[in-house]
Amino acid sequence: MQQEKRYSEMTHQELWQEIATLQEKARKAEQLGMVNEFAVLERKVQMARAYLSDPGQFEPGEIYEIEGAPGEYFKIDYINGVFAWGYRLNGSGKDEALPISMLKWLR
Repeated sequence: MQQEKRYSEMTHQELWQEIATLQEKARKAEQLGMVNEFAVLERKVQMARAYLSDPGQFEPGEIYEIEGAPGEYFKIDYINGVFAWGYRLNGSGKDEALPISMLKWLR
């Protein structure tokens, strides 16, 4: 049995192929009304996209909008790999990590 590669081990081409496959599976899950499966697949797409993003483009101390959550903003404390650690503005103030692919520049 072949073990799957981690996203961090994949090339950009492999990541794009994985994203296309996951999006197709998510589309089918949505059509079949499999809400939980759809949510898991969408999260996997965000993770794969994070590995296509450049962590150097995200600055600690800056505020970003959270993709898929209009009106919600995230302030980065630090970057660790493809995750931005910080907190949601107008949230509980608890530290959390988001894949950098979920963050959009406000500018």
